[in-house]
Amino acid sequence: MKNKGLIYLLSGMVMASVLVASPRGWTQPRAETKRPIITHAFAVDNGNYGYIWKIYIEAEDPDEEMLRIAAVVDQPGYGHYPTDWIYLKPQYQKRFRGYIQWNTFSSKASYLREWTQITLKVTIVNKAGNESNEVVFPFTFESGVKDQYQYKLPAPFNEGDVPKLGNIFIDLYEPTLMSGDGGDRD
Repeated sequence: MKNKGLIYLLSGMVMASVLVASPRGWTQPRAETKRPIITHAFAVDNGNYGYIWKIYIEAEDPDEEMLRIAAVVDQPGYGHYPTDWIYLKPQYQKRFRGYIQWNTFSSKASYLREWTQITLKVTIVNKAGNESNEVVFPFTFESGVKDQYQYKLPAPFNEGDVPKLGNIFIDLYEPTLMSGDGGDRD
């Protein structure tokens, strides 16, 4: 009889953990709060390997609870990289216009093949667990891109100072250099 009670207890704990956590690792949204909204976004779509990529975002949360930015990278031949989180400072919890920065040079790959494509997906999660709309940024690694840092920012990012919100820390892999078993995905 003791074992049966223990099984029920463990089953209940497993079910509770499934209901509380979502695939990206935050709790289920609270119904009484609203989700953040990404209102504008911009990023260039090509550059050299090692390019310092700036992803511009404007967002707001009617509940003033924005907590963190989720950055997810997909790469053909490799797949999804783990989500990288950028926590927002308190002054950015209601509304912000800024950029996140990613130095695309990787400690895991000494190079990436010419024309390697990646996709960066960005969302914002508030303290209640509500996730914003998703913004998708395609990027292609190309050598010989002229004046890659000389681009014109669209409105509203061309109006005054645009602060840096944080850095993305994702190391890319060159799939052709990975071992035959699917590679090492630390």
